[in-house]
Amino acid sequence: MKIGVVALLALAMTSGAALAAGGKPSEAQKAEFYRTCVGISSNVELCTCKADAAMQLVDTDFMAMVIASMQGKSPPAGSYKAYNDYVARSNQVCKPNY
Repeated sequence: MKIGVVALLALAMTSGAALAAGGKPSEAQKAEFYRTCVGISSNVELCTCKADAAMQLVDTDFMAMVIASMQGKSPPAGSYKAYNDYVARSNQVCKPNY
C-alpha cells in the first residue's frame, strides 16, 4: 500500500492537479464514496484505494459528481473528459494492486 500512496502522490503532482482546484473533499464524502463503491463492487481493498486516490485527485464538487456517477447518474455533458481523466488516474494508482 505504501507504494500505491507514493505513486498516487507522484501522479497527483505530475498530472497537474486541475481537478483538485476547489478544495479537498470532506471525510464524509470519502466515507460516502467508500460505501457506494463497496455497495456496487464488494471489493474492499480496491474501494479503499479508490477512496484514498479520490481525496488527492478531485475537489469537493467533483467528488460529489463521482459519487453520483457510481450511484447511476451520468456526469454532466461538459465533464466527460475530466471524469474520464479522473478514472484513468485512479486506475493507474489502484488497478495494478488489485
